[in-house]
Amino acid sequence: MKIIALANQKGGVGKTTTAVNLAAALAESGHATLVVDLDPQANASSALGVHATEGASIYRVMSGERTLQQQIVQTPWANLLLIPSEPDLAAFDLEVAGYEQRNLMLRNALEPHLSGLNVEYILLDCPPSLGTLMINALVAADSVLIPLQCEYFALEGLGRITGVIERIKGETGHPAQGIEGIVLTMFDIRLNLSQQVRADVIAHFPEKLFESIIPRSIRLGEAPSHGKPITVYDSAGAGATSYRLLATELVKRQSAAAPAPAVAAPAA
Repeated sequence: MKIIALANQKGGVGKTTTAVNLAAALAESGHATLVVDLDPQANASSALGVHATEGASIYRVMSGERTLQQQIVQTPWANLLLIPSEPDLAAFDLEVAGYEQRNLMLRNALEPHLSGLNVEYILLDCPPSLGTLMINALVAADSVLIPLQCEYFALEGLGRITGVIERIKGETGHPAQGIEGIVLTMFDIRLNLSQQVRADVIAHFPEKLFESIIPRSIRLGEAPSHGKPITVYDSAGAGATSYRLLATELVKRQSAAAPAPAVAAPAA
C-alpha cells in the first residue's frame, strides 16, 4: 500500500483534478484506490458524485468518533473508494490549535486500520494552503505528488512546497517521505511558457518530473459538474488518456522502487 498526498500551496493548479482522475485511472486498471478529501471545499467529493455531509469526513476518525472503514464510501466505479469532506473540516485548524500532537492526528488515525484495508493506493487531496490539514497529510503520506500548473510563478511555488516536504521529512525521520514526482498540468503545447516551465523543472528536478503531461482541456473542466471522473465522462479524450498514462507511469515507478525479493542461498 502506498499513501500519496497531492499537494501544492497554490490553488488552481489542477490538484483535485489530478487526485480524482489519477485515482479513477488507477482503479480502472485494477488497482484499488481510496481518495481522502481533506479540502473543506469538498471538490474531490463532488467530482465523484458525493456531497459533503456532516459527520462523513476523515475528521471523525482523527477525533476517535468513528473507524476508517465506517467513513469509506463506495463510488459507482469498481476499485474506487472515497472518504468525503464535510463542512466541519473548515474549523479543523482552530479546533486542534492547542493539541501538542495536532500534526500527527491523521497519521495516528490511519495506521491502526491500514492492515485491514484492501487498497493499493490512498490519495490524500490536500487543501490549497499550508495549514494543519495539509501538514497532517504530508506527515501521514509516504510521498507527495505535486501538480504544477504551467505558468510564470510555477517554480516559485514549487520551491516553497518542496522546502516544506524536506523539513517534514527531516523532522519525522520517515525514510520514504519525499517527493513522489511532479506532474505538469494545464499544459498547452502551443505556448512557449508551457515549454519553458517544463524546461525549468527538468533543470531543477530532473528525476522527479513525470513524463506524462496533463493538457489544458475543456472536458477536464466539465467533468466535475457531472460528478464523474474524466475516464468516464470523456473516456476517449486527451484528458482521460493523459491520466491513464500518468497512472501507468506511477505504477511502474512503484514497481521499480520495490525491494527485490530475497533469494534463498543454494544448498551446500
